[in-house]
Amino acid sequence: MSRLRIYDKGIPDAVVGTWTDPAAISRELGAVNVRFEQWAATQPVKPGASQDEVIAAYRSDIDRLMQEKGYQAVDVISLSPDHPDRAAMRSKFLNEHTHSEDEVRFFVAGAGQFTLHIDGRVYEILCESGDLIGVPDRTRHWFDMSESPYFIAIRLFTNTDGWVAEFTGEDIAERFPRMIPHTSATS
Repeated sequence: MSRLRIYDKGIPDAVVGTWTDPAAISRELGAVNVRFEQWAATQPVKPGASQDEVIAAYRSDIDRLMQEKGYQAVDVISLSPDHPDRAAMRSKFLNEHTHSEDEVRFFVAGAGQFTLHIDGRVYEILCESGDLIGVPDRTRHWFDMSESPYFIAIRLFTNTDGWVAEFTGEDIAERFPRMIPHTSATS
């Protein structure tokens, strides 16, 4: 189940609020200019589907966002618990960073946890299958895929070179909860 938790940045143990209803998550995140949507495939996505097949299943939503926001590239990333570089890949994203463009991810399957540091608050968003998150450029954030990652995600980019991070050097990410391994590899 998708979930949003909001913390005061100075008190990592104190949750200010928790939401699991997608409309409420969208409303709360929209108040800080973060996009949260849920998409449905227009055609079935079979296990082992190619990148082109995955993109085709969500083409109308992808095209809508590309036209609206000027994104230039789209791809699909997939990670499983047996990936040999999973620990290194996880650690790459766990430190607070920003980007010069929006970070847009749609979870076709599995889950990932985005944590955003905005205006003295920390927004922890557990995204699962069917969830899209759009983190605006220059927003401080980090991403956790857990020690046992499982997800398939569509990524949209303005920069055709893809993901480029600018690390803040702050240790705030170390003070907040990490993602618990996703338990439903079938979602």
